[in-house]
Amino acid sequence: MQFDPPLREAKLIKRYKRFLADVKLADGTIITLHCPNTGSMKNCQQAGSKIWYSTSTNTKRKYPNTWEIVEVDGRYKVGINTVSANKLVLEAILDNEIVSLQGYSKVRKEVPYGAQNSRIDILLEDPVNNQSKRCFVEVKNVSLGIGGGKGLFPDAVTVRGRKHMEELIHIASSRERAVLLFCVQHEGINQVFPADDI
Repeated sequence: MQFDPPLREAKLIKRYKRFLADVKLADGTIITLHCPNTGSMKNCQQAGSKIWYSTSTNTKRKYPNTWEIVEVDGRYKVGINTVSANKLVLEAILDNEIVSLQGYSKVRKEVPYGAQNSRIDILLEDPVNNQSKRCFVEVKNVSLGIGGGKGLFPDAVTVRGRKHMEELIHIASSRERAVLLFCVQHEGINQVFPADDI
């Protein structure tokens, strides 16, 4: 995934009101960014950390800059934009990088489904002999690293996440394919575990 225009670097001052973050640019200017992550961002919001942000061309946005990446522990880059997780997974599917999700000829995003009026992140379909095999893919961003290559999900209590799990269970019980895909946007994580204590 490429950012266009390229990301810019800054230093994190603080995250607040969940969706905002103040950062300091190299010239000392302080600006406010949109923070596109509803989770706790535990371990990802230490003051003084290097961050990278994108700038929107939409002149109507109140906050045209969006926080995309943070450096944690002085060495690992972590993608905190949950929308980017969906884009990365979609790109990987379209490029046939995920073997278990190959063989589908139709890809749709944000499709309404389920008993709880949800939207599935990605719906894969393949009309075969007047039948349609479908695969419902729910993408979750993993950014909480705990060391030793281990990551936890979720990083906060999530009613919405529980709803998504219930919908996937229902889909799977109806003999459709349901996939919960963890997109690890943390250079220091190579294993994901449930965050049982959250």
